[in-house]
Amino acid sequence: MKFEYDVIVVGAGHAGCEAAVASARLECQTLLITADMNRVAQMSCNPAIGGIAKGQIVREIDALGGMTGIIADRTAIQFRMLNRSKGPAVWSPRVQSDRTRFIDEWRKTLDETENLYVFQDMVTGLIIEDSENGPFTCGVETALGIAFRAKRVVLTTGTFLNGLMHFGRTQIKGGRISESASHGLSDQLRRLGLNVGRMKTGTPARIDGATIDYSQAIPQAGDDTFMPDGSVKRDFHKFSYLTEVKRTLPPRDCYIVHTSPEVHKTLHDNLADSPLYNGQIKSIGPRYCPSIETKIVTFADKDSHQLFLEPEGETTHEFYINGFSSSLPWQVQIEALTKIPALRDVQFYRPGYAIEYDFFDPTQMRHTLESKVVGNLYLAGQVNGTTGYEEAAAQGLMAGINAARSVKGCEQLVLGRDQAYIGVLIDDLVTKGVDEPYRMFTSRAEFRILLRQDDADLRLTPIGHEIGLADENRYESMIRKYQERDALVEWCEKTSIKPTDRLQAYLESVGTGLLSGRVKVADLLRRPQLDFGKLIPLIPVLAERCSEVEEDRKYEIIESAEILIKYQGYIDRERESAQRMSRLEKVRIPDDIDFNGILAISTEGRQKLSKIRPSTIGQASRIPGVSPADINVLLVMLRG
Repeated sequence: MKFEYDVIVVGAGHAGCEAAVASARLECQTLLITADMNRVAQMSCNPAIGGIAKGQIVREIDALGGMTGIIADRTAIQFRMLNRSKGPAVWSPRVQSDRTRFIDEWRKTLDETENLYVFQDMVTGLIIEDSENGPFTCGVETALGIAFRAKRVVLTTGTFLNGLMHFGRTQIKGGRISESASHGLSDQLRRLGLNVGRMKTGTPARIDGATIDYSQAIPQAGDDTFMPDGSVKRDFHKFSYLTEVKRTLPPRDCYIVHTSPEVHKTLHDNLADSPLYNGQIKSIGPRYCPSIETKIVTFADKDSHQLFLEPEGETTHEFYINGFSSSLPWQVQIEALTKIPALRDVQFYRPGYAIEYDFFDPTQMRHTLESKVVGNLYLAGQVNGTTGYEEAAAQGLMAGINAARSVKGCEQLVLGRDQAYIGVLIDDLVTKGVDEPYRMFTSRAEFRILLRQDDADLRLTPIGHEIGLADENRYESMIRKYQERDALVEWCEKTSIKPTDRLQAYLESVGTGLLSGRVKVADLLRRPQLDFGKLIPLIPVLAERCSEVEEDRKYEIIESAEILIKYQGYIDRERESAQRMSRLEKVRIPDDIDFNGILAISTEGRQKLSKIRPSTIGQASRIPGVSPADINVLLVMLRG
């Protein structure tokens, strides 16, 4: 039994699993401590990975060499590309996963990772020592009385810190249903100087699919469909850029149902028993993912709300009711749901509930996710005030990378806002802080045309390869993919065709104008009404050229080429804008600067700068309350 490690990761949720695997693969002896080894990477809320902006994050995790995308693919029962009706800057992949298999795949990954050890126990405190630079951690103590020492500690405790669940007026201490809360760590870190707050999240009831009347629900299929012979009608979509990662489970449909005025009346009549409205819950929940109680109050003019019935796995009858998060008494939840025709005979597996938990002010972290207050301590996931598996996994990956690189004496990794959604996420947390659970949206990224889901590997795999997390196979695969894409783009730009009668007839039918002479294939593709899928059947030479594309990733390469051809001008313009903004990121602010002593800066500006202590002018310019005039004062002072 080992008692000393390079890195200890506390908690085996989505953040903890990514952190532990990254640290171990970077050749650090790593210990992952979790209260239940059979619930690693548990999907506590909906059984899905990805979504708007979240899908981009998962692609970025995969590109860097993380595992969430690979495991999501291996356990997927439905794939959809969201926002297809909009531009590719906001296309976002999403999968329904088999919840049980997702856990099993993560457990298998943990067991097979070299340098990674797992121990089942509850961490009750950090081992703290003092130095001239302040307190620092050198290990953890557990409920069993064991002291494990380490050079770095990564804290990823999710909703477990002083977790309190609400089922109507009934309150139960716990980090998740049927799991104990963690006590001691919050108080210890508060004493050490970390600001501790409370947040709230919630989850809907789980129901028995055998009691759903599917004839009263609207089926929602995924983007791929299996044929009777087991083949696939379309190319498989998936998260991972690795061609050897395959999706193997047959797809399952989701279903759509709607609430009604009768449902709303039942809920409204019982608001006095809702912890959200009777004063029982005092913390703030996610504004963009409100409970059903909040929906009927905030949107009182709405007669109906859409609900999604999502299967929890390939074989289980368990369903998740997306859109019906509630902390009302279980009797009220079931009474309201049975007034929906498809659910009139529904049976619960368990009711929905709300949970309050402790988090730490993320402005007290560096961009590396190391605490500014306690040395050698990294924090990732919901303890930083975020919500969502994907946001947690991204933070865990970065914390694991940086903890390991710190142990090895290497420069730590910080991604810019123009490099990745992960960079936007962490910069928002560190620079702006949170006043509600933070969720990533495409609107948070000012350079989202550069941060598309289709090219995350081009942006980040070279970085993952350089630091040693993305292996040679992954790197060479990325190089081949973009060589093929660029060759296809070049061919389209150089190749001219003479329009056939069939092509002219099609152009007339879609209202895009007839051709008077030869035209480049790329110019055709730039027309909004046209794409590769429409032109390949009409232009034999294009069909022949596309048949030469690598079969395993044909759809992926052709789509990437099309995006580049159609949007190159927008991409170049945004890249120039990002380069201009990056100049401010290169102007460093001394660590020991006394902002309060710069009287030319506004009072609010001095207060915010002193609290956040930005490391660059670029970061300072993004702090709410710091004006452009304040930034100009800083620039003049630093250049003088």
